[in-house]
Amino acid sequence: MLNGFKDFFLRGNVISMAIGLAVGAAFTAVVTAFSNAFITPLIGLATGTVGDFSHSYFVVRNAKFPYGLFISAALAFLITAVVLYFCVVLPMMKIQTRFKRDEPFDIKAAVRDCPRCYTEIPAVASRCAHCTSEVEPVPEALQKAGLPAQR
Repeated sequence: MLNGFKDFFLRGNVISMAIGLAVGAAFTAVVTAFSNAFITPLIGLATGTVGDFSHSYFVVRNAKFPYGLFISAALAFLITAVVLYFCVVLPMMKIQTRFKRDEPFDIKAAVRDCPRCYTEIPAVASRCAHCTSEVEPVPEALQKAGLPAQR
């Protein structure tokens, strides 16, 4: 029972996920601090409120609505999402497309009709399996299959 838990925990996926969560939490804290320290005071100056915009609120019938906290949190989320997209997601997508392997060519999937008997034959075939007549293989199919061109 303990060996199964040890095998599960020592897999690379669990450790990588834990590291990713820790780094993500630290990154979120940094972006939130940046947003609270620089962005919300700038918004406060632009809107005419002095000091930290995140402390702004309005009151309706003795109920306090701290809209500044919401705007501060929304800005922190937006900054986090933009930075993560442009600094993590976009570069990873470029790396994945660069190292992506082409799918192997399935010879049986590429088919065409025999010009003599009109039955379905592989595109790389040089002879029909049904009527045994000689046919020219499709050059693109030969190239994708990695077969030498027929002469």
